[in-house]
Amino acid sequence: MVTSETSLAKRILDIGHSSTMRIASTTIQMKADGIDVIDLCVGEPNFPTPENVKNAAKRAIDDDFTKYTANEGYVPLKQAVIRRYREDHNLEYKPDEIIISTGAKNCLYNACAVLINKGDEVIIPAPYWVSYPHMVRMMQGVPVIVETSEKDDLQLTPKKFKAAITPKTKALLLNNPSNPSGIVYSRQQLEALAEIAVAESVIVLTDEVYEKLVYDGIRNTCFASINEQAKAQTIVVNGVSKAYAMTGWRLGYAVGPRELIRGMAKIQSHSTSNACSISQIAAIEALDNAQSDVAKMVAAYQQRRDYMLSRLLQIPHVSCAQAQGAFYLFPNFSAYYDTEYQGNVIRTSQDLAYYLLTQARVALVPGDAFGMGKFIRFSYSASMKNIKIAMERVAEAISKLQPVSESNRNP
Repeated sequence: MVTSETSLAKRILDIGHSSTMRIASTTIQMKADGIDVIDLCVGEPNFPTPENVKNAAKRAIDDDFTKYTANEGYVPLKQAVIRRYREDHNLEYKPDEIIISTGAKNCLYNACAVLINKGDEVIIPAPYWVSYPHMVRMMQGVPVIVETSEKDDLQLTPKKFKAAITPKTKALLLNNPSNPSGIVYSRQQLEALAEIAVAESVIVLTDEVYEKLVYDGIRNTCFASINEQAKAQTIVVNGVSKAYAMTGWRLGYAVGPRELIRGMAKIQSHSTSNACSISQIAAIEALDNAQSDVAKMVAAYQQRRDYMLSRLLQIPHVSCAQAQGAFYLFPNFSAYYDTEYQGNVIRTSQDLAYYLLTQARVALVPGDAFGMGKFIRFSYSASMKNIKIAMERVAEAISKLQPVSESNRNP
C-alpha cells in the first residue's frame, strides 16, 4: 500500500487545499456539533435556482436527455452563449470559439494547461482568487504576484502591470468583478491594460463569472469587447453559478480565439469530457430566460452590500473599498493586529478570522488566502437577517480587543 508523501508528484506537494473550502468544512462541522455559526465565508448565493431553469432540467430528464453530448459542449447551449455575448457586450463568437465545461474553475484550469509552459510567468494581481497561483504552479508556470494598494482601490494599475512584464511573461490573469474585493474595473481602466497587453503580446485570461452581479447602476465591461486586438488574445471565462444561483449544477464556459479553445477541448477530452447534459439544458434556459431573476438578486445583494459596508465602516480604524460587484467586501482590519482578548493574541488575518469564528461565531476568510494579509473577506450572499446578526457579533468581538500585553509581545 502506498502511504508515503514521497510517492506523490512534486507538484502536488507544492499545492495547498483551497482555504475557502477548508474554512467552509470547519464551519459545517461546527454547525453539525450544534454551534450557532453564521457563515459569511463561501461565495454561494443563498437564492434558489430560478423555477423555469429547474423545470427545464426536469423536462430534460423526462425527455431522456441523459447521454453524452459533444466533448466541447451541446451546440444549442453554445448558441445561447453567442446570443448572450451579442446582447450584453456586442461581441460575436462562433461555436468553435466556445467551450462548455464542468464549471468556470474547469475552464480556468483547461486554459492554464493550454497556455503555460514550464517557466512561463503569469501576472496575477493581489488580492486574487485562491486557486489562481496554484493552477499556474500545477502547469510548472511561475505566478508573478503584483500587490495592489488601497489608494488604487485594489486594482491593477497600468504602471504596475507594465513593470511586472518580463521576456518570460505569457499571460495576465484578471478577475473582474473581483473575488475577494468586489471591485469592478471601468472600461477606461481596462482599455489602458489592454493597450499594454496588446503591445507586449501578453495573453489575457479574464475571469468574469461575476459579471452580472454589479451595482450602483454600472455595467460590467467584458475585456474582449475593448477592441479587436484585445479580443484576439483574450480568453473570457464565465458560467451560470453566481448570477443564476446554480453553483451545484457545475456549468461554466469560455470564449476566445479558436486555436486556444480547440486546445482546451483537447485537454477536456482526456479529463472530464463533456459537462452534465442536464445542466447544459438548464443553462440554456438560464441564459435565455432568467434575466429578470438576476435583476431581483442584484437588487437584494446591493441592499445587503450597503448595510454591511456601513456597519464595517462604523468599526473604528477599519477601511473598505466601495465594492461595486460580486458579493464580497474586503475590509482592512490590520489596525487590530497585535491585540488580544483573554490571552488570545491577534497577529495575522488568520488569527483574527479564528478569533471571530470562536468568539463571534462568524465564519470569514482571512486575507492571507488571497495574497493580502491585512484584510478579511466578508460575503454578503447570506440572508439580510444573518448579516445583521453577524455584524453585531463582529462589532462586539472587535470591541473587546486590547493592545497586546508586554508579556505576549514578540521578543
